[in-house]
Amino acid sequence: MGTRTVRLDPETEKLLAEITKLTGLTISAALKAGLAQLRDSLRRTQSTRPWDLYEKLDLGTGGYSVAPSTDSRKGVADALRKKHKR
Repeated sequence: MGTRTVRLDPETEKLLAEITKLTGLTISAALKAGLAQLRDSLRRTQSTRPWDLYEKLDLGTGGYSVAPSTDSRKGVADALRKKHKR
């Protein structure tokens, strides 16, 4: 078991005293519960994957490409020919 020294400002001291008084927890137990709560909160927010963001984007209907990306050079040439009617 590790021992830590923590400096608390007066406002945080008051919060900690109020928490221990209301819950009956020791200071160590109150801090442990707070750390567990923070960990759980971080896990919930960090579980966002890139796909979760992509899924929320409204990219429109799409389907307007003239060629697949693997053949972009030919697609550009065809688009220019069509634009200039050659």
